[in-house]
Amino acid sequence: MLKHRTAVVAAGIALVALAAAGCNRGSSSGSSAASGGTGGGGGKVGIDQPRSDSDFWNSYSKYIESGISSTGIDALPRTNSQNQITQLAANVKSLVAQGAKAIIMAPQDTAAVATTLDELAGKNIPAISVDTRPDNGKVYMVVRADNKAYGQKACKFLGDKLQNKGTIVEFEGDLASINGRDRSEAFGDCMKQNYPGIKVLAEETQWKGDVASAKLQNDLNQGPVNDIYMQAGGVFLAPTIALLQQKNLLVPPTDPKHIFIVSNDGIPQEFAAIKAGQIDATVSQPADLYAKYALFYAKAALAGQKFNPGPTDHQSNIITIPNGLEDQLPAPLVTKDNVDDSSLWGNQVGK
Repeated sequence: MLKHRTAVVAAGIALVALAAAGCNRGSSSGSSAASGGTGGGGGKVGIDQPRSDSDFWNSYSKYIESGISSTGIDALPRTNSQNQITQLAANVKSLVAQGAKAIIMAPQDTAAVATTLDELAGKNIPAISVDTRPDNGKVYMVVRADNKAYGQKACKFLGDKLQNKGTIVEFEGDLASINGRDRSEAFGDCMKQNYPGIKVLAEETQWKGDVASAKLQNDLNQGPVNDIYMQAGGVFLAPTIALLQQKNLLVPPTDPKHIFIVSNDGIPQEFAAIKAGQIDATVSQPADLYAKYALFYAKAALAGQKFNPGPTDHQSNIITIPNGLEDQLPAPLVTKDNVDDSSLWGNQVGK
């Protein structure tokens, strides 16, 4: 799926060429999904980093920085909303005041961001939302993976391991976020339909590692836990491993006491944990492609390009959403069998 991925600098150079050429994409009928591209021009791009307490988002930030350098995009000094919707709103106002003609953001509260998006639409400033799909408010493009597939892949992997019996603890992301809702609903629905004999303890965490650890501690005190589904390895991995070590439950997959764990993110730390037998799988969220195509669509928006639903030339699919379009990028399941694949972004960090 990610076989032909190149390093981010080379990808950034290719991004410029794609923008210049209009980046033809096939629509659902097989015709070009890109039209227009003759209007507009350059302009400053405002970029808000959603948080800095996650290895995933820190990696995304580095890819954004590399992409800005390699593409020559006129980016304003980046802001950081630190997982606070009020700070995001303030940051966007500041970026607009500095002359931003397009905004890249990753709102963690996908309901409360609607007012900010409406304000941008009123000023004809296109918004690109990365990783999260706003519930309301116009967006030029959402750059995201299929988060329902995350929950479904985790369900299948863990359900097959338990053979329809046992207990799974699920660290739900913030349910105010479309990502948390998509992953939780897909995982829960899949479990009910395919593995009704498995008990699922769905724990709300607000994407906070300390909250997840405290709830896991309580679950372990109540009885045996056989599997864990962590919806974000960047915040849940370290505290989970630490707690299992403390409980003498961090044992190899060959040990009957092994707790099977599936994560989401695809950070290098998860890959190391898979190789060490501490966790068993993760869904690789493409931090490099999130950055690459966020910048691509910002540049396309400034050039007046329009896109239609359908398959793309980068192994993804553009779908229609109520408030715009969404480019759903590929996100493969990583296990011990493919963890060394050099095309995975988690294996490219620092190289």
